[in-house]
Amino acid sequence: MDLERRGVGDGSGSSPGKRKDSWRAVVTLAYQSLGVVYGDLSTSPLYVYKNTFAEDIEHSETNEEIYGVLSFVFWTLTLVPLLKYVLIVLRADDNGEGGTFALYSLLCRHARVGFLPNGQLADEELSTYKKVDGGGAALPSASVTTASTVKRLLEKHQVLQRLLLILALIGTCMVIGDGVLTPAISVFSAVSGLELSMSKEQHKYVEVPVACLILVALFALQHYGTHRVGFLFAPIVVTWLLCISMIGVYNIFHWNPHVYQALSPYYMYKFLKKTRRRGWMSLGGILLCITGSEAMFADLGHFSQLSIQIAFTSMVYPSLILAYMGQAAYLSKHHIIESDYRIGFYVSVPEQIRWPVLAIAILAAVVGSQAIITGTFSIIKQCSALSCFPRVKIIHTSSKVHGQIYIPEINWVLMILCLAVTVGFRDTKRLGNASGLAVIAVMLVTTCLMSLVIVLCWHKSIFLAVSFIVFFGTIEALYFSASLVKFLEGAWVPIALSFIFMIIMYVWHYGTLKKYEFDIQNKVSIDWLLGLGPNLGIVRVRGIGLIHTELVSGIPAIFSHFVTNLPAFHQVLVFLCIKSVPVPYVRPEERFLVGRIGPKEYRVYRCIARYGYHDIHKDDLEFEKDLVCSIAEFIRSGVSRTSGIVEQSEKDDDGMAVVAAGIRMSEEDADPGDEIGPLGGREIQSPVTRRKKTVRFVLPESPPHMDATAREELQELMDAREAGMAFILGHADVRAKSGSGLIKRFVIDVGYNFLRRNCRNPAYAVSIPHASTLEVGTVYDV
Repeated sequence: MDLERRGVGDGSGSSPGKRKDSWRAVVTLAYQSLGVVYGDLSTSPLYVYKNTFAEDIEHSETNEEIYGVLSFVFWTLTLVPLLKYVLIVLRADDNGEGGTFALYSLLCRHARVGFLPNGQLADEELSTYKKVDGGGAALPSASVTTASTVKRLLEKHQVLQRLLLILALIGTCMVIGDGVLTPAISVFSAVSGLELSMSKEQHKYVEVPVACLILVALFALQHYGTHRVGFLFAPIVVTWLLCISMIGVYNIFHWNPHVYQALSPYYMYKFLKKTRRRGWMSLGGILLCITGSEAMFADLGHFSQLSIQIAFTSMVYPSLILAYMGQAAYLSKHHIIESDYRIGFYVSVPEQIRWPVLAIAILAAVVGSQAIITGTFSIIKQCSALSCFPRVKIIHTSSKVHGQIYIPEINWVLMILCLAVTVGFRDTKRLGNASGLAVIAVMLVTTCLMSLVIVLCWHKSIFLAVSFIVFFGTIEALYFSASLVKFLEGAWVPIALSFIFMIIMYVWHYGTLKKYEFDIQNKVSIDWLLGLGPNLGIVRVRGIGLIHTELVSGIPAIFSHFVTNLPAFHQVLVFLCIKSVPVPYVRPEERFLVGRIGPKEYRVYRCIARYGYHDIHKDDLEFEKDLVCSIAEFIRSGVSRTSGIVEQSEKDDDGMAVVAAGIRMSEEDADPGDEIGPLGGREIQSPVTRRKKTVRFVLPESPPHMDATAREELQELMDAREAGMAFILGHADVRAKSGSGLIKRFVIDVGYNFLRRNCRNPAYAVSIPHASTLEVGTVYDV
């Protein structure tokens, strides 16, 4: 699949949903989206009727129950995926990105509801920070006033902010739970066709092992990335959709041409009136027809809004409707065969083509499972970037295809949990109960967040937001209640999984917040630095010292601790902060925010590298090159002459400016002894010798508009870069301060420290070790 449209390598942040692609490009993307977005949704006919009729409503000899279920399926597919997602929710993209955290990041930008206090005014000037109104033309000032009122309410009450965060975490955790349950139910339902050629005693010993083998193979192949076999995804799903639609048409005309009457909503009323509590409980099986609908929004960043809409309305929606109508037509003429309800989808398939259909179904189930697994990787990466999940190893499996990542730890955890629920349940009924609750919970979260987006981001009336949450929330709450009542029959699994993952995420977020607050409270004042004198009272050695800090302003406590214990450091000192901002991408030219600490002769700089939650961090060589070039451009231009955004980060610091790397730097194969650059200037050669490349930092002989002081400072930066870099970081020991409550001590001393010890070390965008690295120990009493 060619998804290189957005410019993965440069992080351009272009919004696919806003690009004016040609019709050929849109149709191509619509075709590709069938394999990525709709694999899960398209395999739902495998298990919907089987789970729905598991509630002992099949003994009736009339068609009222079958017509009622078909009516529910039709209107559920029409109202939720078509009306809610395709026509409304897809418009709430975050610069082309979708999903639960995309909505949350939108709300964080339009109202200050984020907890980490590292936001800056310069962040709001990012080109990707500005959101084009997805809701169309804004209403009169009354709507803006309503938005301001809601914004003030959220910003004033921290309890509401915490509830909003918990709501986003619940939705995220349910998506992770869906990543466990969807592969299990899809693959298990696909292989259930083996029942047709075996007795009941035989197939129970075959289905589970075969399903487990397929699942193990599916997770074992994740590290290769889907780009190697992705070109097969769309043809498989297209073949499956054509297959089920043709089978549906055959069944309609062969068994019951009048089944279309069931599309009337009157049959829903008759169904509930006749079956009462049993019918209400069966809604938990009906809602499985919309599983995978959230993927249309979550995978929006891979495709354009229009392409997803075209694929759903022209191919997926009519194919699913025909498939469900065909199954209902067959069941309406086979009341006396009770076992047919147990067998489910495959019994409505003509016997001559059952084995080919079984093979296609298994392939489609694998494709659908692949989509939810990679979606789980993506959302965990978002959570980790926004300090809501412990650091994990993220491997980009493709340099061309956007969003294809692999997280080893999460992959094996998902596989173990998936195998556990498959072996533990051994039937689609309980798997369906579990999957249904996870699906509907995510949709409820999306509905709640969307109502806030309508008011805060689209500046629509509060009436419209309330109407949205009442209409769709009522439908989803009905299904949620039907799923929740089956708590002991499998629905407890997503609740248990979500509870565990939410505790992990909230503990990590809480510990990170407290650690940052400690850094703010204990940062060193600029007066202390100025009191050290022009030479800072210590020996300056050659080279550049990069001091990592989480602070966006002020001097971290580890610096004073370092100076106290080691009376020497580098001639150029850079306080480096690598932070995530609530946008999907940051353009390369807006990546670095550079400023100066103290007078020029101190040679102390602050550099803030900003990344979006979907940005790819460069390797150390690229990052160092961009970092040094940005500082050099800052020196050459000066804050007063820099074309860009200027921010006064705090009263003690000089102005900070957004600068792009303007000083020329090049990479080429060269002899390490070369010293003459293409412009005749001196060069800085990278101390990293593991690559056969020389990084050349060229200073023109007569740079325009550069005074002698700036040239001298730039020359010193060149000399320091030539001498090499050292990376200085803090080694924190976090503990709850004395007098803390029992819960806080347990959360910090046990939970947070356990996660810190067992998670990945921070990469700080420089994965390869530097010439020298120094850790400064610090005790955090939070």
